[in-house]
Amino acid sequence: MNRNKRWTLIDLSQEIYQGMSVFPMHQRTFIMVNMTHEENKKMTGSKTLGFSARNLLISEHGPTHCDAVWEYNPEGPTIDKMPLTHFWGDAICVDLSHVPPSRYITVEDLELALAKAGLEIQAGDIFLMYTGHYDRNYGTNKWQTEYTGLSYEAAEWLAQKGVVNIGVDTPSIDHPADLDFSGHWVCGKYNMTNTENLCNLDKVVNRRFIFMGLPLRIRDGSGSPIRAVAILTDED
Repeated sequence: MNRNKRWTLIDLSQEIYQGMSVFPMHQRTFIMVNMTHEENKKMTGSKTLGFSARNLLISEHGPTHCDAVWEYNPEGPTIDKMPLTHFWGDAICVDLSHVPPSRYITVEDLELALAKAGLEIQAGDIFLMYTGHYDRNYGTNKWQTEYTGLSYEAAEWLAQKGVVNIGVDTPSIDHPADLDFSGHWVCGKYNMTNTENLCNLDKVVNRRFIFMGLPLRIRDGSGSPIRAVAILTDED
């Protein structure tokens, strides 16, 4: 790392807590006390300190997380067998916050957003979409039900451009009404991942930067919670 550069990290991850909103088909989150400081001191006999820890029961898909291709394509790799280059590297974020939840994101939407930002997709890019849904609706009853999503054509357009990971500040890259799950279908077709439940994309919109959202090394995992960050330098 060049120590002469000024590095800034922007957290793009939602909190993990009991009672957090989870996609309806997935496990709810529970956090349980394993041992208190006092219990541990009594157990060890230490007179100086005790160790405390909690247990997590959490879905592989909640909250901010990435998907294994295997989740939606049984012939694809599980999360532990996917290349790490899908989860970190060059990224761009475009503004699609004007697209209403009543319709899908189209190829034209993507082209116009890229032109407005002065950005071009490069092969191997991670492509993030700022829809504004987190800012407007997180914590409300609209969070899991009213947001936009990629059309099949738009998802395939991104895949053919060489995108390896599609990220978004909504519960899914698919529109809630899309029972064909077009974005995931395309990801399975092209061996791509996607990253859902991001936040703070307004802080990186219309920029190119380094994205990092590494999955846990879960054997045969269908996905993984991640700590997603944008890494900016004073040159960005």
